[in-house]
Amino acid sequence: MATPPVPGPGMPGAFTGPQGQAGREVNTASLCRIGQETVQDIVSRTMEIFQLLRNMQLPNGVSYHTATHQDRQGKLQEHLRQLSVLFRKLRLVYDKCNENCAGLDPIAMEQLIPYVEDEITKHEDHSLGNQLHLASEERREIVEVNKKLKQKNQQLKQIMDQLRNLIWDINAMMAMRN
Repeated sequence: MATPPVPGPGMPGAFTGPQGQAGREVNTASLCRIGQETVQDIVSRTMEIFQLLRNMQLPNGVSYHTATHQDRQGKLQEHLRQLSVLFRKLRLVYDKCNENCAGLDPIAMEQLIPYVEDEITKHEDHSLGNQLHLASEERREIVEVNKKLKQKNQQLKQIMDQLRNLIWDINAMMAMRN
């Protein structure tokens, strides 16, 4: 299934706002598709601009060809002009979409999704909630045990330091006795 070409800025039948749409009405979905394609064009043009800028050499005292520089600068100006046209086209599409959607009542996304709730899913929801609660309690217990373990390790370290000092003192006394 091939998609029809999107009219560009200079093509007949191009999207030119409400004046160009007098003969036919464009639905919001096709406007969104046109907007998406326009954004993709904007991104690709921007990447091309950055590629041109990366390849340009700055006139920093190094000999360069003015013809090449002028050619690249002309390409850059053309890309910037096309980018400006694409942004104007995107603004027109955006305004037209907002105009089409202005009269619509906002609907919560949850209401747009068809969902049939039965007894099994209700039971699964409750068991899932219980599992979550149990996991939360287990995590809390683990954190508490870790705190107690750190305290015990600190106490053991202090006892070991005291024993080391005591043994050092005993060894020093025995050395003085001999």
